[in-house]
Amino acid sequence: PPGASGGDQRAIARAVRGVRAPEFRAGSVGVLGRGRRGSGAPVVLWCDDLVSRAAEDINRRMLRARDAMDGAYAQPLDVPALARIAHVSPAHFARTFRATFGETPHRYLQRRRVERAMFLLRETDRSITDICFEVGFGSPGTFSRTFRAVVGHSPREYRKQAVAVDVPTCFTMAWMRPSA
Repeated sequence: PPGASGGDQRAIARAVRGVRAPEFRAGSVGVLGRGRRGSGAPVVLWCDDLVSRAAEDINRRMLRARDAMDGAYAQPLDVPALARIAHVSPAHFARTFRATFGETPHRYLQRRRVERAMFLLRETDRSITDICFEVGFGSPGTFSRTFRAVVGHSPREYRKQAVAVDVPTCFTMAWMRPSA
């Protein structure tokens, strides 16, 4: 326990030696292994520490997959490919991604593509079809339907309303970000 003396920790470790991980509950303790450099002293962890380490690990994996999505948003990405990046099964990846970020991987990828398309529509004079394919959509119809669902306007209407302004990109992104 936090604040326990070395002797108390060793006594706790002796008391719980042999307890298996599935038997842990919040607030319980367990022996992780032996101390450094052959000291022989058991390393005692609270179950809460084990849970928080597992949560940190899965969050890191989900962030790794989300970063890959951000970097390769225009590429065809599917859940099995993203699950391989996160080193988890596809079903577990989909469940955990949604629990972590509040939206499915597919919806997140679509939103990122639409955000990039919004920037290109505002800042360039390229055709909507070119922008559609550049950001990773397979057809102009899917692009238009998804863009309208996320932004609330068609790409053409958005381009007419949007005016490029000279403000820092961070403000523009925060202001123009579509709600999830």
